[in-house]
Amino acid sequence: MASPKLKHGYIVVDPAKVRGSESHASTIRGAFSLGKTVDLQQMPRPDLIVEGSVAIDLDGNRLGKGGGYGDVEIRTLRTEFGSLPVITTVHETQVVQNVPFEEKDEKVSIIVTPKRVIRVSRSEEHAARAFPDSD
Repeated sequence: MASPKLKHGYIVVDPAKVRGSESHASTIRGAFSLGKTVDLQQMPRPDLIVEGSVAIDLDGNRLGKGGGYGDVEIRTLRTEFGSLPVITTVHETQVVQNVPFEEKDEKVSIIVTPKRVIRVSRSEEHAARAFPDSD
């Protein structure tokens, strides 16, 4: 996982070493105490990236907490390890019609809500079907 604001690079937590302490290990403090701080070259290749989002649209445009750290994390991992799917988990109400997007922003591949799994389609038609006009 990325350390907050990437100040300490990345943290690798070995699941075998945290059995019985998963709740603690899933916190920032727990990850630092139970994990190992590594630089990008020491990190094992991830299978996917899970990124938090405040809001997300069906084109995969995400709004984070600000500061652009999520986009930096995604871009850095993709540069180092190649193409990786990016997944976000949100409540259904966080899936909105449109999120502002800039060229430097990284997109999400899969959106998971309590009700559905959405594989992002880049098609404008897809978004129009999901959010029909309410005239």
